[in-house]
Amino acid sequence: MSALSGTLLNALTVLVGGLLGAVLGDRLPERLRENVVRGVGLFTLAMGTKFAIDTSNLLYMLGSILLGGVIGSLWGVDRRLSDLGAALQRRFAARGGGGTVAEAFVTAAIVFCVGPLTFLGSIRNGLTGDASLLAIKSVLDGFTSIALAATLGWGVLLTIPLILLYQGGLAVGASAFAGLLSDLQLREMSAVGGLLIIGVGLKLLNIRDVKVADYLPAILVAPLLVAAVVRIKEALAL
Repeated sequence: MSALSGTLLNALTVLVGGLLGAVLGDRLPERLRENVVRGVGLFTLAMGTKFAIDTSNLLYMLGSILLGGVIGSLWGVDRRLSDLGAALQRRFAARGGGGTVAEAFVTAAIVFCVGPLTFLGSIRNGLTGDASLLAIKSVLDGFTSIALAATLGWGVLLTIPLILLYQGGLAVGASAFAGLLSDLQLREMSAVGGLLIIGVGLKLLNIRDVKVADYLPAILVAPLLVAAVVRIKEALAL
């Protein structure tokens, strides 16, 4: 159940935000929405820093982020996620969806499910039971759902089953590998994730548009790098 705690919280905030937005309409001040996002951005920087400095060796973090960044760039992860969002928009337009219900669903699905916090938060929640990243995402999605529902209507609520299936599936899948990783591997994955969270914070504050998605493979590189170093040390000791 703990692997799904963050996803359930996320679905709840979207439900509450969507209902509130549908009731408020366009009466919600834009300045209020901006201040909330900036506040979450500052908190995200602090949390990312807290995770990042917990690394046992800076070389693990450096190697993971560099190798992961190279892999992500070659795979074009950020570009592919952007293309996915654009494809969903084109498919919606091609079907002639003129109603705001369909538009609200497509727009909200892109915002809530195509982003680095979705992957980072779900994997962390699944591996360690820590839902703190998805709690941050839940706050962001909650206020975003208010804004979207106020503009486009109640169709935003249709994304809740998608969040439960997609994000929950990532978390449950990650939990299956939790017992296979050592404490050191989990620690370095968390530290690398902290760096990526800092990138998310910089983006939320409009300081730098870091292509965080391109660095997502670094989370998978970290435990592999730790295992490789441990094997090398054991071989040299022999």
